[in-house]
Amino acid sequence: MRRNLAADDRDDVEINLSPMIDMVFILLIFFIVTTVFVEETGVEVNKPEAAAAIQLEKNSILIAVTKDNKVIYGGRDIGISGVSPIVKRLTLQEDIPVIIQADEGASHGIFAKVYGEAKLAGAKSINFSTKR
Repeated sequence: MRRNLAADDRDDVEINLSPMIDMVFILLIFFIVTTVFVEETGVEVNKPEAAAAIQLEKNSILIAVTKDNKVIYGGRDIGISGVSPIVKRLTLQEDIPVIIQADEGASHGIFAKVYGEAKLAGAKSINFSTKR
């Protein structure tokens, strides 16, 4: 025996999307929290070439020295005297390496002063960024 269902006899079928939306938001939050954010210096620097280079970790303090001898951190000019407070503050919790991105046309004396300020601030690892 076959029974034909009338439109009134059928139950309305719904697809509940709430659990799927919740899962997508949880995954989104997970990926945002686990992403490592790389802080850029905010200026374009023409780096010199080097014979040997190694890849450094992404969590580091990036300080740029431009060709007109400005010292830049986080997109703003901090000067040589601003290097020490920034390095002290950021290396207080953990030992983060300092990377100096100096332009090819920058003065060697300015680079040396920035290096010295970072060293006096307590940086254990100070590196120089080059082209690969």
